[in-house]
Amino acid sequence: MSYELPAPFKEMVKEYPDVCEAFQSLGAQCHNAGPLDEKARKLAKLGIAIGSGSEGAVHSAVRNALQAEVSKEEIMHVGILSITTIGLPNAIAAITWIKDLFKKP
Repeated sequence: MSYELPAPFKEMVKEYPDVCEAFQSLGAQCHNAGPLDEKARKLAKLGIAIGSGSEGAVHSAVRNALQAEVSKEEIMHVGILSITTIGLPNAIAAITWIKDLFKKP
């Protein structure tokens, strides 16, 4: 699945390359800081994105999970698990955002 970064982020990379490089380095260090394997990390990041209520973060987390060969069923399970934590309306919104990415070629 290919994806083009949003234009505002591309602009920020041009304007503040050192900040973006530091951000990417921090992300890599966070991913390598503990014992979770890649699949577990991708599912955890999806749960965090859902909990934050950010459509963009959920989209990004789903894209990253799919690229890491996490199944659609596993991704949907995270959305279902969110029902009892963040409430049905918020979980339905997150599930809708997840399904947005399942529709993309």
